[in-house]
Amino acid sequence: MTHPTPPVVPAVPAAAVASPSRRVLLGSAAAVGVAGVAGVAGAGSAAASSVASSVVASDPGDRHISYREWSGRHLGPLRFTGQRDHVDPFDTTATSRSYDVATWVSPVVRPGFGLTELVASWNADTPGRSWVEVSVRGRSGGVATKEYVLGRWCRYDPAQGGGIHRTSVKGQGDTVATVYTDTLATRTGHVLDEWQLVVRLMRPTGTRQTPRLRSVGAMASALPDTERVPRSANGRARGRVLDVPTFSQETHIGHFPQWDNGGEAWCSPTSTSMVLAYWGAGPRRDETAWVTEAMPDEADPQVDFAARNVYDYTYDGGGNWPFNAAYAASRPRMRGFVTRLRSLTEAEEFIAAGIPLVTSVSFEKDELDGAGYGTNGHLMVVVGFTRDGDVVCNDPASHLVRDNAQVRVVYDREQFENVWVPHSGGIVYVIHPERHRLPRAPRREPNW
Repeated sequence: MTHPTPPVVPAVPAAAVASPSRRVLLGSAAAVGVAGVAGVAGAGSAAASSVASSVVASDPGDRHISYREWSGRHLGPLRFTGQRDHVDPFDTTATSRSYDVATWVSPVVRPGFGLTELVASWNADTPGRSWVEVSVRGRSGGVATKEYVLGRWCRYDPAQGGGIHRTSVKGQGDTVATVYTDTLATRTGHVLDEWQLVVRLMRPTGTRQTPRLRSVGAMASALPDTERVPRSANGRARGRVLDVPTFSQETHIGHFPQWDNGGEAWCSPTSTSMVLAYWGAGPRRDETAWVTEAMPDEADPQVDFAARNVYDYTYDGGGNWPFNAAYAASRPRMRGFVTRLRSLTEAEEFIAAGIPLVTSVSFEKDELDGAGYGTNGHLMVVVGFTRDGDVVCNDPASHLVRDNAQVRVVYDREQFENVWVPHSGGIVYVIHPERHRLPRAPRREPNW
């Protein structure tokens, strides 16, 4: 069955995107039938080592991006000294439950620029009915902000034995900032000069089901509101293509519609699944048994599994950026975080290090030759570069064809860069084994 070419969402008026300028109305793609839904991590992790590179620019120019992360001894030990009652809004019983609370607060981070957006990332274990809440606060014009919740997360749904329905929190906006699903965005005329994360570990009172925070960090940015960027210089990954398996989201259309209306909108979990499969870290056959029991002919049950386990019940979709990274990091010995890159030259550093990247893009049908569709938000995997520097992608919606063999596509470098960097600000999921070395980050304003 041929899937019809979806309409392209009209451009958002400038007044609507002046602040924030990068993150607009997640989920509108699914609402209008567009293929794919955009989902929405200081120095690198203390546990992550680096390999040398002489290519990454040390001058950030006007694209200010900074990533900070804490792990290991910087996170504890934590004591459960508080208590809190919580009602899961997606629990049909609407029962208030009591939790013991342990709180971790990061050092104050002053990125050296006035940030306008921030996306957090966390890697955590949530046994039993335990869960975690991640928030951020800061200072704007010398005045402390309130605390904004960036996510309430656990590995499994309650039906799978988890504590809560994982969710973002809407309705938090004030005069300084708001939260668009997973992204803190300041209001026009406001910036944050500093920020601080707050993580609360929640365990059911009277139990020993204790969550463990393995790492937590955030990407802060202040980006120019430009419509185009120049073609970046070719980097170190010219001619290198990683052997990332190809999964099509289109083969999952109609599957499990309770999670984001089935596969038509599963670009993010499909992309995350491809990267996990590359690392040999996808779910085991016994973990996906519920998928194959419902659909015995399902060839890629790991995609359905991922869609369920990244699903954001408030956003009503699988495109929450940190939830995808946290899901990937829930797999044994894996790590995941969200950050922004300034160019494909920086992306090449990861490919050269053997690390594929999930990228967030949007474009009209005539803006990306070879795609065969248009979208206001989509995720795909950068797996390599040609000798000429063009981008080799695993595009889960390629040509809207239900065929894994159609997923590998080569896109023009300049075209790809301009549907990625100006539109999502260069968002990527970085997913890799904990012991696999990252490339060396830029010296000034390190963004991984």
